[in-house]
Amino acid sequence: MKIEHLIFDLDNTLYTANSEMDFGITQRMMECVMDFFNCSFEEAAEIRKKKVRNFSTTLEWLRSEGLSDVEGFFRHVHPENEADELKEDPGLRPFLQSIEIPKIICTNAPREHAERVLKKLNVIDLFSEICDIRDFNLQGKPYPSAFKIALKKAGGTIENSIFIDDMLKYTDGWESLGGTAVLVGNKNGHHLNPDAAAKNKEKPPHPGRTLKIESIYKLPDILSLLRA
Repeated sequence: MKIEHLIFDLDNTLYTANSEMDFGITQRMMECVMDFFNCSFEEAAEIRKKKVRNFSTTLEWLRSEGLSDVEGFFRHVHPENEADELKEDPGLRPFLQSIEIPKIICTNAPREHAERVLKKLNVIDLFSEICDIRDFNLQGKPYPSAFKIALKKAGGTIENSIFIDDMLKYTDGWESLGGTAVLVGNKNGHHLNPDAAAKNKEKPPHPGRTLKIESIYKLPDILSLLRA
């Protein structure tokens, strides 16, 4: 396979899942659910667990229930000081620099969050583009339209680009387009619901595939395998 572009997810992909930031984002997101439904944390968690499987994000689900203040949601879930929750990773920058393939970010979070995280990790200049949830008109991964926008920004195709993410439903979406995806880590969520609106309804020109690695630092092994 000729690999010309790498499309990276951000959260729990460039940094380890179960971090303070992962916990903080989840906690603040659940606070939004609690506020919207006027319920307890336990009730909010149960409602979200049942409902979110059919949606690309918690935001998309809440909008389907009537949430209108999208920017308020972003401000609460991603406060300006959120990067304080993230530990620096001195090895990440030289690692990414060693992979001499153009890179972009594809995230279901807002751009301001992505910029804060990338600056804290000292790698923002290593990515030529950031595709965020607003770029996707609030319908992000795994919608085919979101991946097509990311590919256009990268200047790549489904055949020559690799998508790297930590969530099964997002790698499922890329694979359904006929692409090669890399699933990172062990906190991968659930597969894309066959009845979800984001499910690709078109038959891809060729089968896709997903390969799994324990951490982002194992990516060179996969790239070597795919090039062989």
